[in-house]
Amino acid sequence: MSRYVVTGTDTDVGKTIFAAALATHLSARYWKPVQAGMDEGGDNATIRRLAGENVEIVPEAYQLQTPCSPHEAARIDGVALAAGRLALPGGDSPLVVEGAGGVLVPLSDELLYADLFATWGLPVILVARTQLGTINHTLLSLEALRARNVPIHGVAFVGDPEPVAETSIPRIGKVRSLGRLPIVEPLTPKSLHAAFADGIVL
Repeated sequence: MSRYVVTGTDTDVGKTIFAAALATHLSARYWKPVQAGMDEGGDNATIRRLAGENVEIVPEAYQLQTPCSPHEAARIDGVALAAGRLALPGGDSPLVVEGAGGVLVPLSDELLYADLFATWGLPVILVARTQLGTINHTLLSLEALRARNVPIHGVAFVGDPEPVAETSIPRIGKVRSLGRLPIVEPLTPKSLHAAFADGIVL
């Protein structure tokens, strides 16, 4: 069965939209372990709006109200994030797990998301924007994942075409390109699914 972690090179790179498309494509369960910031329902609300009916949303292990890094949101909210509650959901059905921000976002002073990815052992899809700086951010993210022996399925680009980045990153980073998900307007479940099917090869 297909089980992936979706993470990004930074915040707001489009990984939640990509995760919604991926979960729809796989008819998978979706899980965001820690949601920091519950404005408009958090990322689960975005998944619910954009994913297909066959996508089951697994409740977060933690819902934090403050919209910032999980370790700081937990401190402000008076919550201690316990690694034991961040084990993967059981079962063998397809699963899409979404991280928060980039790969080195802290969950606590001792635990980074990349460390959690290493314990899970699932292949990671790294979502990168096609804008200035993405080569540096993506190569650094790949190094951080490899330093922890995290399996990397590939890099998926989100945004307008950027041929230099889209060819340089796979070559220099020795990673597979999964293609590019363009900016989808209007953004609907149907248009997103069509764009994913046309632009992404798993």
